[in-house]
Amino acid sequence: MAAPPSAVRQLEDAVVARLRACATLRDLLCAHGRAVRLCVSRSSYVATQIVHLCNAHGRAAHAARVFSQVPDPNLHLHNALIKANAQNHLHRDAVEVYVRMLRCPPPPLPPGGFSGGGDRFTFPFLLKACGGLAAPELGEQVHAHVVRSGCESHAIVQNSLIEMYTRCGGLPLARKVFDGMREKDVVSWNTLISAHARLGQMRSARALFDSMPEKTVVSWTALVSGYTAVGDFSGAVEVFRLMQMEGFEPDDVSIVAVLPACAQLGALELGRWIYAYCNKRRMLHKTYICNALMEMYAKCGCIDQALQLFHGVPEKDVISWSTVIGGLAAHGRAHEAVGLFEAMVREGKVRPNGVTFVGLLSACSHAGLLDEGLGYFDSMKDVHGLEPGVEHYGCVIDLLGRSGRIQRALDTIRGMPVSADAKIWGSLLSACRSHGDVDTAVVAAERLVELEPGDVGNLVMLANVYAAAGRWDDVASTRKEIRSRCTRKTPGCSMIEVDNVVREFVAGEDLGPELEGLAAVLDILASQLADDVEFVDSDCSVDLDVLAAEC
Repeated sequence: MAAPPSAVRQLEDAVVARLRACATLRDLLCAHGRAVRLCVSRSSYVATQIVHLCNAHGRAAHAARVFSQVPDPNLHLHNALIKANAQNHLHRDAVEVYVRMLRCPPPPLPPGGFSGGGDRFTFPFLLKACGGLAAPELGEQVHAHVVRSGCESHAIVQNSLIEMYTRCGGLPLARKVFDGMREKDVVSWNTLISAHARLGQMRSARALFDSMPEKTVVSWTALVSGYTAVGDFSGAVEVFRLMQMEGFEPDDVSIVAVLPACAQLGALELGRWIYAYCNKRRMLHKTYICNALMEMYAKCGCIDQALQLFHGVPEKDVISWSTVIGGLAAHGRAHEAVGLFEAMVREGKVRPNGVTFVGLLSACSHAGLLDEGLGYFDSMKDVHGLEPGVEHYGCVIDLLGRSGRIQRALDTIRGMPVSADAKIWGSLLSACRSHGDVDTAVVAAERLVELEPGDVGNLVMLANVYAAAGRWDDVASTRKEIRSRCTRKTPGCSMIEVDNVVREFVAGEDLGPELEGLAAVLDILASQLADDVEFVDSDCSVDLDVLAAEC
């Protein structure tokens, strides 16, 4: 005899109450077992709560099994599984659940209702799945369903449409949705600003940001991240400072966004302030923040501070190890870098990746550890199962070149499974000039010119190599090519941080009226250097400035 509906409902309520009290996965499995024993696990009401908890514990597969046991899943259960799949990056599965829902017999419609297969809780996660698949055509079809279902006026759905189109590369369509919104909230603005910043369109991102009525720390962070990503490090630091002046406290995301800019600019004082800020707010237990701080310290010349941070990180990941190994290599402390790598392998908690080996091989190259470096290179594939990339071959070529193994370096380049890039040929050319191998230098210089025909500096090096080899006809033709281009080398630049302000100096540019005194000092230093040292490169070298003057 079947239990009355009221009794079944009371039983379901009791099971759901127990499910909501579950704190661990073990609690959930126990409560699920009780629901099965009480014969209520096939109820959409109970199954929906179980699916939500499976999602919270990252168990989307278990959620799908629960769903499959329900004979007639309702809209709420479909929504729960779509959400679970989308949030666990099972985007195709989320779309398939929606398609199955469309094929289900429609429920009775309310007066004036539309059986569009979803509601305002369905579409945000379905659109997230479309964006995750980068499927614009599918996203447009879902957009049509949104319009037909009457959900297009809900802000959360509109924001999801904007996010989906930006993920699918349809920024004009995202902007069309944005412009058609009657009331734009901060999520709308932030989503579009982030999209422009992600695509490197910083002028558009800044224009949107400046017209935004109410900014949040997410808005500022999107701008900082964008400037850092496009290489405008001064812009990133400037926006970060403005954010603080406007009274916004940086969060962990904005800190991780600005620290690479500090590292590239050498803005050590700002980096130290960020470290103190993180320490005061107890943020140094977060591995990703410590990783960014370690990189900043290493690139700003403070490798000991980076090491101190590294040893204090409770849960080191592969980025932690790779950052410090690379930093030690860059600071000439190769034996410490090798020792740290060996400690990483002995500990066994974290496996090295390609970036780790770039730092390790670079350390061996700088220290002249030929046998050790070649051994580590071979171990990449044989021991660690990593396929060497062009950057690893570049380190090996540099290692062989510094050790005078020019012919072996050339043979290695010719046997590479990937094409050698300009950096590799440039490294070989430098080794040839150091060890007097003119014939191989000609090969390297000619390949450089083929790979980077627009760089007139490569033509100058080629002319110098031809001159060293006594190939005067080739020198003349190369000089003619340089004159025909009438170009100069990209001017050098340097940066220095004074009073928390980073200044950039570009060769050949005026210093400006505020730095006239500095120009006078530089003139005095240059005249003293000219008296003390005679700078002569080679009797047969080609002077780029002289050639440019002849244009």
